[in-house]
Amino acid sequence: MNRPGPRNALTDVGGILVGHHTDPEAASGVTAVLCPAGATAAVDVRGAAPGTRETDLLAPENLVPAVQAVLLCGGSVYGLAAADGAVRFLAARGLGFPLGEGRVAPIVPAAVLFDLGRGRSFVPPVSPEWGESACARAESGAVEEGSVGAGTGAVAGGIKGGVGTASLVLESGITVAALVAVNAGGSVIDPATGRPWEIASEIAGEFGGQARRAVVLPPPPAPAAGRNTTIGVVATDALLSKAQALKVAQMAHDGLARAVRPAHTLFDGDTLFCLATGLKPLPAETGVFPVAAAGALSAIGHAAALCTARAIVRAVLAARPIAGIPAFRDLPDRETPPPP
Repeated sequence: MNRPGPRNALTDVGGILVGHHTDPEAASGVTAVLCPAGATAAVDVRGAAPGTRETDLLAPENLVPAVQAVLLCGGSVYGLAAADGAVRFLAARGLGFPLGEGRVAPIVPAAVLFDLGRGRSFVPPVSPEWGESACARAESGAVEEGSVGAGTGAVAGGIKGGVGTASLVLESGITVAALVAVNAGGSVIDPATGRPWEIASEIAGEFGGQARRAVVLPPPPAPAAGRNTTIGVVATDALLSKAQALKVAQMAHDGLARAVRPAHTLFDGDTLFCLATGLKPLPAETGVFPVAAAGALSAIGHAAALCTARAIVRAVLAARPIAGIPAFRDLPDRETPPPP
């Protein structure tokens, strides 16, 4: 039976480190996902208002085979500056695409979410130093969730969003995990029940009793162009090609669409990266069609969707109020809750 990894986090995937830079007064931050040994990477963008950097090079037909980090950033278009700090951090350690004579070009794709106007100034002071700080804090242990890093100023359907993470160890021994910064236009909570849409995806009581509360939601916010976005990283220790990693990223979006409704709207920039650290090969076989490998890849993609949905729920449950934005934990209970 599939089970969560020991930390139930993206860091359960061997070779992955996670660090946050959080500025509560600015209501913004950065989350760095490092893979110092390199990881095969892909990206799938489903929202119509994305803010991204270095995503074209992840296409299967393009040259660069691996990345050294992915950055998830607050600050909307201003947040992409944080990736410069990650490049600087990695270059100082000799990590990147080799250029000869000991020189490297660190490959750091990034995506941003909209959190402008939620802190002490309309534009948070996102900078290369924020990206460098998040990288310096990256480690392989437990990952802090909620109103931290890229999720510091996040809002999801009118309540506080945040960062969440989850993992699965498959029967094959392959690990799959997700980390998501939830700043969605849609809601993670079913307005008919007052509970998360994906409450049934819970494993081993990970959501806690909080998720079983039936809450009264505030009125949904009016749609506004470009002010939302759910961004994240799914990862696996499987050995994947860029095309296979792309398929996993595509399947992971199914979890996003189940956990956030509506998703992939004209007002969201929903973007998911996939990282494969290559520690465990898919089944080897000969023949015209590799049935076993295709089945294994499908299982990884399905697990990525499950982890993405669980990470989104965990993000909202862990979030704390900031800048006057109410968190799920502080919403009033319904007087007559619906059946669980």
